[in-house]
Amino acid sequence: MKKVKIINGLIITPYRIIKNGTLLINGNKIESISEVDIEAQDYHVIDAKGNYVSPGFIDIHIHGGGGHDFMDATEEAYLKIAEIHATYGTTAMAPTTLTCSKADLLKAIELYKSADIKNTSGAQFIGLHLEGPYFALSQSGAQDTRYIRNPDVEEYKEVIAYGDVIKRWSVAPELPGAIEMGKYLKSQGIIAAVAHTDAIYEEVLEAVENGYTLATHLYSAMSGVTRRDTYRYAGVIESAFLIDAMDVEIIADGIHLPPPLLKLVCKIKGPDRIALITDAMRGAGMPEGDSILGNKDTGMKVTIENGVAIMADRSSFAGSVATTDRLVRTMVQMADIPLVEAVRMMSRTPATIMGIENTKGTLTVGKDADVLIFDENINIKTTIINGKIVYSSADFT
Repeated sequence: MKKVKIINGLIITPYRIIKNGTLLINGNKIESISEVDIEAQDYHVIDAKGNYVSPGFIDIHIHGGGGHDFMDATEEAYLKIAEIHATYGTTAMAPTTLTCSKADLLKAIELYKSADIKNTSGAQFIGLHLEGPYFALSQSGAQDTRYIRNPDVEEYKEVIAYGDVIKRWSVAPELPGAIEMGKYLKSQGIIAAVAHTDAIYEEVLEAVENGYTLATHLYSAMSGVTRRDTYRYAGVIESAFLIDAMDVEIIADGIHLPPPLLKLVCKIKGPDRIALITDAMRGAGMPEGDSILGNKDTGMKVTIENGVAIMADRSSFAGSVATTDRLVRTMVQMADIPLVEAVRMMSRTPATIMGIENTKGTLTVGKDADVLIFDENINIKTTIINGKIVYSSADFT
């Protein structure tokens, strides 16, 4: 569609909800937003029927979905993941790796580049997120311990030089060489994030002073209050709360973080510092049962049950099977967060963290036409990406 006119919607803007509003899309940009009908010729009209019209959801930490994982190392995996998540409201995503060899990291960069060109019917790619392999073994979680290692300056510089598609890198900041890596990531315009770590407050503070700005999946695979030689120390969780400059991301599926913790994070950090993430693995959008985390041939066996993926030995979660609509629904219905704030944490805040807030994240004239229509239960009715209708539910025409 070149021109689209959405009428009779509850339009969620950065500042308010416009009742019975009209939104015009011309090409791939938002052309106009109004409280009244706008005369427009030759536009494809979509009647929102009183449903919400929202900015597209932006997922800055995602591994897979629809039976595919980015570590499968195929173009098909990249494209299918983008397509399946678009049906749940994701209009932009940061494909995320797992701990792996240098060769696999380089392969991920190659595939990102080639798949990005062909991705015309799924959530847009907004940069590659490398999760590991520089982690604390004690906080490996579902990461494959065979590949966990300390930062290697020659290795990470080679990986970064291989392509300009890396936009964030998650690292344990207490490891030898991690502070120097943070400085280098910042110099290259790459977000340095704290993850899978046993750091204490003093180490996190030093990391923030040297480029680290984000806490990866807060509460998951990171230290809280700990004892060392009888003395208590604040961990990464407390550090993220104390350091105002730190952004956080949370897996808001209601399982990784139950409602009381979701409420606590929101109370302390506020919606402008919180990005909702799925951290979804291949089981997202799939039936429950046995699955694989990571590469389909060499990854770890996991089980999906009760809306979450669990390690085979049941020692920890193995990523989520959430979709972005579920995250917003959980925040509203289980954590009692106002819809406008929940949507902000799924759109505007992640866009700001990723540095793309000038083009994405809000329904604003001149920005990319990434638009959703969903009902009061956050069931996605229509997904529009860059002005193109990529999904419309069977019960909504």
